[in-house]
Amino acid sequence: MSPNAIKNKIVVVTGAASGIGAAISKVFAAKGAKLGLIDIDESAVKAAADDMVSDGMDAIGFGCDVAREVECETAIHAITAHYGGIDILVNNAGITQRSAFVDTKVSVYRQVMDVNFFGSLHCTKLAIASLIERKGAIIIIESLAGVTPLLGRTGYCASKHALHGLFTSLRAELIGSGVHIMIVCPGFVKTQLQTRALGGDGRVTRHPQSTVGRQDSPARVADAVYQAMLKKKNLLVLSPVGKLTYWLSRFSPSLYERLMARQLQSELNRSSL
Repeated sequence: MSPNAIKNKIVVVTGAASGIGAAISKVFAAKGAKLGLIDIDESAVKAAADDMVSDGMDAIGFGCDVAREVECETAIHAITAHYGGIDILVNNAGITQRSAFVDTKVSVYRQVMDVNFFGSLHCTKLAIASLIERKGAIIIIESLAGVTPLLGRTGYCASKHALHGLFTSLRAELIGSGVHIMIVCPGFVKTQLQTRALGGDGRVTRHPQSTVGRQDSPARVADAVYQAMLKKKNLLVLSPVGKLTYWLSRFSPSLYERLMARQLQSELNRSSL
C-alpha cells in the first residue's frame, strides 16, 4: 500500500484519548486521514479532536464506553453519518488486571472481558458492512498476552486470547472480501493503562507493576503499526524482548513458563501491602 493511500481515509480509533490510541490517531492524522476518535473520557477525546482540528487536521471525538453496545452504536453511526463510511477501524480501547487468580473476583473477569473483548466485537460488528464495502482494514491492538500466558493477569490474558481467536477466525471468513485484518502484539508499553490496573477486588491496584525488558513508547508502537499496515502484515510482534517471548513460547512453552514465572513472581506477592 502506498503511503498516499491513507490520505482522506476514514479511520476510527477506540481508546483514542491517551496512550497507544492517541499516538496512532496522531500518526494517521498526520498522513492525511480523517479521524473518528472514541474514548470513555468524553472531555479528553473531544479535546484531542479539537487539538487536531486546530492543527489543520480533520477529526471528531465521541465519548463512548465500548463495553456498552448502545454507546458504540451511537458513536459509530455518528462517525459514519459525518464522513460517509469507515475505511480503517483500530480496536485499541482496553483495561488490564493484575492479581492472582485465587484472589480475583469473577466480576473483575467480566469487566475486563466486557471492555477488551466485547468492546472490539461491538465496534467491529457495527463497522463491518462499511469496511467490506470499502475494502478496508481492521487493526487490533492485542498484546503478547494474547498469544502467550502471563502470570498475574489471567483476566487480561483471557480477554486478549479471545480477541486473537475472534479476529484470526474473522480473517479467514473475510478472505476474498478485500478487508485486511492485522493483529498487533506489543510487549510492555509505558502508558496510563497500568496506573488504572484492576486488582482482585475490582479496585485500582496499588501493587507495582512488574515488567520484562525496557518499556516501549506509544509513539514507537504507533509508527510501527502504521508501517506494518502499509505492508498489510497479518501479525505484528513488537520489541526484541517481545519477539523472543513469542518464539520461545512457541518452540519451548515449558521453558517459557518457567522463565516468565521467575521474572514476574513479584506480581503475586501482596505481603508488602
